[in-house]
Amino acid sequence: MTYMPLPLSAPDVSFQSTGECIVRRTVHSSGLRVLTERVPGSRTVTIGFWIGAGSRDEDAGHHGSTHFLEHLLFKGTSTMSAFEISETFDAMGAFHNALTAKENTCYLSRVRAADLPTAVRVLGDQVSNSLLRAEDFDMERTVILEELAMAADDPDDVCGEQFFTAMFGDSALARPIGGTVADIEGADRSSVIEHYRDRYQPRDLIVTAAGDVDHDELVRMVLESLVGWDIVDGEPEARRPQVEATVSGRTPVAVTTRDLEQVALIVGVPGVIANDDRRTDLGVLTAILGGGSSSRLFQEIREKRGLAYSVDAFPVTYSDAGAFGVGAGCSPKVLSDVLGLIRDGMAGMSTITPHELNRARGQILGSATLALESMDSRMNRLARAEFLGEYRDLDETERLLDLVTVESVGALATELAAGPLVISAVGDVTDAQVAGYASA
Repeated sequence: MTYMPLPLSAPDVSFQSTGECIVRRTVHSSGLRVLTERVPGSRTVTIGFWIGAGSRDEDAGHHGSTHFLEHLLFKGTSTMSAFEISETFDAMGAFHNALTAKENTCYLSRVRAADLPTAVRVLGDQVSNSLLRAEDFDMERTVILEELAMAADDPDDVCGEQFFTAMFGDSALARPIGGTVADIEGADRSSVIEHYRDRYQPRDLIVTAAGDVDHDELVRMVLESLVGWDIVDGEPEARRPQVEATVSGRTPVAVTTRDLEQVALIVGVPGVIANDDRRTDLGVLTAILGGGSSSRLFQEIREKRGLAYSVDAFPVTYSDAGAFGVGAGCSPKVLSDVLGLIRDGMAGMSTITPHELNRARGQILGSATLALESMDSRMNRLARAEFLGEYRDLDETERLLDLVTVESVGALATELAAGPLVISAVGDVTDAQVAGYASA
């Protein structure tokens, strides 16, 4: 089994992970961090260039800048045009994309091992050497507004955004990742450039790669790729404090009324933070309540009563706050029944059986094992480890699952169920129809 702390003060760490995989991590003198997992038998590599800044890190006047940058970094550098960037990855048959989250941003690619040097060269160029031209800024403003309009037409997306806004209240976590229409319409190029120069530096960059990858070669290639930055000595950006914050300004009910055939619904309570020792218990609780077709709510709402097509429970964890929710979609005619069953199901989480516990253990361990077949999952796991400051392999996951008990899950469930209920709904529904369930 492998549990490995990753202190920022340790310049080089190397250890063996599950399946005779070798994990290595280097903290360069500039503060740049590189982590690799060499996987025997793999012929591909997934690589991510991670910036430890997300939508929650935007200062006033910069809201939407993180997502704006994600778009602009594909529009050309001093050495490559936007078309040349796209053509390079297409010619390799590679996957190339980016994502913005609330606490980080990632530019990633999945390639044949032989094509890794090219992928690193282009990704490093994008991250460090993008032009951020005025004409590209104005065009991407329109593209982003179309993206937001597309999301606004999707009831599930609207329901999710409402839920986060309602759950996280006055916290920066409540803000939409992509910004609002007003944010994007009012965005100023100079503010986005200021955000870029402040948050895109060697100290902010974490590079993770999994597959057929040589660690020392990757470190060399990454440093050579960052042509737009001065690589000078410096400390890595400090990790976020993993301390639960007080969240104020929560909204118990958030409803958008639309003439739709279904109501998109999320019911949730405050959860745990990312490094909480009980997150394994939370995974078990999620699986039991709504983590599969044998879960309590799926059986009760769909299989026994036929009230919904899908019912899913989900945890969300951030550095200082979290949420635990259940999502479903149902006819407006049965909304009261579904809300009542979800509320009662969450209230009854504290009592689980040994059989449910064992089934959840098997589900989690099986899913974690299957995920190891994906280099994308391994690459993401390295990034999570670096952001948290600790690495856990599959054997450690199994060990922690074995420590979970009916009592430990019940204690966490009791704590969560005592939290304030938040309901988000989109469809042919009004605030009055759901308000009673949030306060009950």
